Amino acid sequence: MLPRQYRPKLDKGEDAFPSMSHVSVTLLSATPSIEALSQAIEMAMDTHPLLRCHVEGDGEPDERIDLFQMVRKGEPNPCTFVAPNEKTFTSKDVLRVVDVDGTDANALAKSWQDNFSTDIDDGSWYKNASKGPLWRLTLHRLNNGDGQCALVFASNHAISDQGSVNMLVDQMIADVASIEENGTISNKAASQEMPMAMEDSVLGIENRWSDVQTEGISPSTLKYVADKAAEGFRNPVILPDSEKAGDSTLSAITTIMGQSAGGEIEAERKTVLQFRTLSKETTAALLEACRTNGVTITNALTAAAALTSSDFIDGGDAKAGTKRNYKVLQSLDMRRFGAQLDKCDTVACMAGSNDLMLGPIQDRSGETVRSDPESSENQKLFWALSREGRMQTNKFVSSDGPVHAVRVFDFAMTISDMNNLVDLTARSKDSQGRAYSAGISNNGVYERQAAVKRDDTSERGNIQVRTTCVTLVIIVVNCTHTYSPNGISNVQIKHGKYEVLDVFYGTPHSRSGCLYSVSTITVDGSMKLTFNPASPIVSEETNAEYADAFVELLEKVVASSSSSPAGNILSNLNISEGSLSLVAAACGAVGIAIHAGAWSEFFTNLSVMKDNVADPKDFWDAVNFWIFFAVGHPLLQPILWISDVLHGSPGPMVLDLVPASFLMANILFIGLTAFSKEFRNALNVAALSAFLTYVGAGLDGQAGLGDFNLQLNDSYQGQVVKGCPAYEDVRQPSMNDFDLDKYQGKWYEQKFHDWTQFKEVYDTTLDIKLTPDRLGWIDDFGVKGPAPDSAKLSWDKSPVANGAHYFLFGRVDANDPPGILREKGFGVEFPDYIVDVKKDPTTG
Repeated sequence: MLPRQYRPKLDKGEDAFPSMSHVSVTLLSATPSIEALSQAIEMAMDTHPLLRCHVEGDGEPDERIDLFQMVRKGEPNPCTFVAPNEKTFTSKDVLRVVDVDGTDANALAKSWQDNFSTDIDDGSWYKNASKGPLWRLTLHRLNNGDGQCALVFASNHAISDQGSVNMLVDQMIADVASIEENGTISNKAASQEMPMAMEDSVLGIENRWSDVQTEGISPSTLKYVADKAAEGFRNPVILPDSEKAGDSTLSAITTIMGQSAGGEIEAERKTVLQFRTLSKETTAALLEACRTNGVTITNALTAAAALTSSDFIDGGDAKAGTKRNYKVLQSLDMRRFGAQLDKCDTVACMAGSNDLMLGPIQDRSGETVRSDPESSENQKLFWALSREGRMQTNKFVSSDGPVHAVRVFDFAMTISDMNNLVDLTARSKDSQGRAYSAGISNNGVYERQAAVKRDDTSERGNIQVRTTCVTLVIIVVNCTHTYSPNGISNVQIKHGKYEVLDVFYGTPHSRSGCLYSVSTITVDGSMKLTFNPASPIVSEETNAEYADAFVELLEKVVASSSSSPAGNILSNLNISEGSLSLVAAACGAVGIAIHAGAWSEFFTNLSVMKDNVADPKDFWDAVNFWIFFAVGHPLLQPILWISDVLHGSPGPMVLDLVPASFLMANILFIGLTAFSKEFRNALNVAALSAFLTYVGAGLDGQAGLGDFNLQLNDSYQGQVVKGCPAYEDVRQPSMNDFDLDKYQGKWYEQKFHDWTQFKEVYDTTLDIKLTPDRLGWIDDFGVKGPAPDSAKLSWDKSPVANGAHYFLFGRVDANDPPGILREKGFGVEFPDYIVDVKKDPTTG
């Protein structure tokens, strides 16, 4: 995350690239003493290396090897964080105190908001990164000295993200409370090591581009790059109509050639700010509505951002019927993805993002929803956009999108001057630094985030909004609720006399970023929102209107959702979250346990088999052959069941294809699956449990489920037969002088004991002919299915009810005794034994 401090024309006296700031404010119910706060700050510096660091290295390459001076070769002196163990800074280097002229909350708010507005754009105070420090803390206190106060944290974004700042501020507040209560910090925070880079946390150690080169690039990575490039074809809106944006493709080409698209803009941009609070009641209702609709609060926020942006994108000049696509930046905590090596033990920046493409959305859609939130169409629009955001996010995560994103970022930063590209885009008249229609950063619930590690606790607790100082020893566990030895809940609301009232945070989009930007965090059940776009693209007045419209949209959608009976069946039944999944898992565990012995025997036999097969390929060919049929048997059962349900469903036919009752049942089932995460999760657990139970029954050879025997070894008359018996052990005397020509003809399958066959088929025949050279054979394999007993209502509707034919091939090996023929299928060759011949007593 550390930006290079160079500029390609640094030798010509031009300034280094400006860095990005990160600002967060915490409002407290009481004001700490300067002495206690200073001690807490110095303890924080001892705990977190980046709070006492400076930057060494200039990041310049050995050379730039392309015409436009964008492609780098080598980096002999990379920018590196250095944090000496000895104390290089004290609290005096980072703590500022502002005595507010006034005694009320309004005066305090104006003071910290002015500070926030300045620090979010002005990084000049940490411009000399080679000296440090790269952060500071400003205490805003009222004249009465002991009332509310505000702590404004500001840093170079390269050293912090909001999750780690929450941990840091919580640590300092707790330490202040301890110092004022006991005269010292009774349980000090454990000192931490220098945090690893985000690339290492996600990709793993020694897995960067410089370590693995092209070995790290997979087809999935290339697909990720192609998908990112394809986003441009949807032409998402990035500027209001009052600001003319240039052609995106032409702009990209111009930028790559080292020029700002459309020329360089002269006007300075700055952040404009609005702060809003969503009430506890509305926040709780929003969470409930999201659960009902199977989405997260972040999904709902991205939908609200897109819809609200549609109210302002026309620049006040409404154009009826205009629809546009919106590209929404969704912030991510990259600690959750890939190798997940960083555990947020210390202050660091692990911020990332993914892009959502929402639309097309008609102009003024947010206004339409707000004007009639109870309309089914408007409710459908809001929640459909939320589910689209959920789907795109799930797809991004499940396809290892975060890993591919970091891989590409690492590659690009290694071989190119990415900062120069960003700077050219920021100066461009065509884009004005805008790359996204809107952006959402949702930091989640403050209290659910892990607190700092302490010396006297083996596990980490959670950040606490309120924690009463007590003299008894507290047992801390890493969950939302903690408990004292006498069973009293320890999740309370303050550290000593310090109650966290509000938290607001943001990073600047003034140079580059989103057209509209919202940062949120939930504190003590109430959501706090920061709106921080760039002016003059978005004016102070427009930002205030946007913030009001955004909050109003959430309030009205939630109020209408809670008053509407349109929740899914499970929510109306008040089934607790996770209960269905637990029931399904419990039933599955019982089914698996019943066959535990068979599973154990199977894996033991598999291990023995692996040890005794010389060629690993032969082993895996056999295992894959087994897996094919082990999966095929259970998957066939729901297919036959659904077929019987289809053909047994009553009611009129729809388009002469399906019964109306069957169609309605499918619609209800699909709707329940789509809208209820609880039902969907339980269904997945139940399906997996049923699958494992069915296969376990096959391994056990039990009852109807075990018509096939999947066990690798077999048991016959009390003796265990391992694998296939030797031919000589099973052949009968009638095989003496066997005439190979007798192998030709039609064979009728009477009975089988073979997991490569399906009990649901019948009338199986094998019409076998030898090849002219008698070195091979061809089998016309005929089968009908399903059998009437397997699908009583639909067996005669099957596409193979009248029979299907497949050709199998084999060979005759001169080294085999008469009666063995080699059959090949599914990539595996196995011997067929003819063990007995019955001769007609008349014809011989």
